Amino acid sequence: MNNINLQRQQLRNQSQVTFPGFHSLSPAEEFRAIAAWCEANNIEHDVYGEGELLSNFEQKIAQLLGKPAAVFMPSGVMAQLIAVQIWAEQGGLSRFGLHPTSHLIGHEEQAYQAVLKLHGVPVGDRLAPMLASDLDAVKQNLACLLVELPIRCAGGQLPGWEELQALKDKARERGIPLHMDGARLWESRAFYGKTHAEIVDGFDSVYVSMYKGIGGIAGAVLLGEEKFIATARIWQRRLGGTLIHQSPMVASAAMRFDQRLSLMDACLQRTLALAEGLQALPGIRVNPPIPQTNMMHIYFDAHQDKVMAARDKIAAEEKHWAVGAVRPAEVPGWSYTELYVGDNLLGLSNEQVLPYFRRLMEYSCRD
Repeated sequence: MNNINLQRQQLRNQSQVTFPGFHSLSPAEEFRAIAAWCEANNIEHDVYGEGELLSNFEQKIAQLLGKPAAVFMPSGVMAQLIAVQIWAEQGGLSRFGLHPTSHLIGHEEQAYQAVLKLHGVPVGDRLAPMLASDLDAVKQNLACLLVELPIRCAGGQLPGWEELQALKDKARERGIPLHMDGARLWESRAFYGKTHAEIVDGFDSVYVSMYKGIGGIAGAVLLGEEKFIATARIWQRRLGGTLIHQSPMVASAAMRFDQRLSLMDACLQRTLALAEGLQALPGIRVNPPIPQTNMMHIYFDAHQDKVMAARDKIAAEEKHWAVGAVRPAEVPGWSYTELYVGDNLLGLSNEQVLPYFRRLMEYSCRD
C-alpha cells in the first residue's frame, strides 16, 4: 500500500461516522464474536468440508433458495468457474454467455479462458440488466447463460419481474441452462417483493456470496440439483477448495446471516430516501435515479482527484467518512462512487447526511 492509500486508510479508521456499508468489526472483535457464537452453539471444526456446521448451513441456504443441494466454497470465483465448467462439460460446448460487465470478465484475469479454456460471449448492454431480447440477438449455441442480479456496474439495476420471467422463458425455449451470479441476491429480494426461492426459480444453478451483504470473513455457496452439486464437489477438490477447516468462514456468516437479511428492506427504503435528497444537490446525479437495491452510483460534476481530496479534508476535520473510492466517469471531468447503504446509514437522517455531500461538492469545485 502506497503512502497516500495508507494515509487515506488511517483517515477512514479514525473517522467517528462512516456512511458506506455495514458496521465492520476489527479482526480482534470479529474473532471474539465468532468464538462466543461457536461456544454458545457447541460448534466443532469441519474436516475437509465434512461437519455438522457446514452441512447444516448448506442445507439452510438450499432450503431458503428452494434448491435440492448446496456446497460451501471459499470464494465466489471458484464457485462460478466450477458452475460454467460443469455446464460446458454437460453441453459439450466450450462457449457460454455472460453480461459484458460480469465479474468473470473484469476481475478474474480471464480465468475461464486461462484455466478452463472456455469462451465467454458478451450478452446485452453493459449499462443495463440482461433481457430476453439480448439473448435473442445471440445466434450461437451456449453451454449456459450467466445472469447477474443485480448489475453492479450499472448501480445495482435489476430487470423488472416480468422481464426476468421472460428471460427465463427464452433460455428454457432455447435449451440453455441458466446460472445466477447472485453475489447480491440478498439485496434484490426487497425490490421484487418475492421470496428468494421465487426469484431463483428457473435458474439451474445459483451462486450467492457469504461476505457481500452478509458480512462473513469470506466464502460462497453454490446451489443446484443433487447431481450438479456432487460434480461441483469433485471440481472443488480439483481446484484446491476443500480446505482443512472452513468453519471460521462459515461461522462468521452463519452468526449474522438472519440479522443481515432482516435489514435489507429497511436498507432499500433508506437508499430511496437518500437518492432523492442527493439529486437535489448541485453537481450530483444518481444512477439509477430511483435505486432498485441498497446500492447506487453517485456521479459528481468534478474530477475524481478533487472529490477524493474533498472527502479526505472532511474526514480529517470533521471525522466523517462520506464515500469510498472515487473513479473517473465516461464523461470527461465527471467522476463517480459506488455507495452501498447498510446499517451505518439506517440511524442517520438526510438532514444529518446531505450537508456533508453538499460540502463535498463545494470543496471539489474550488480552484
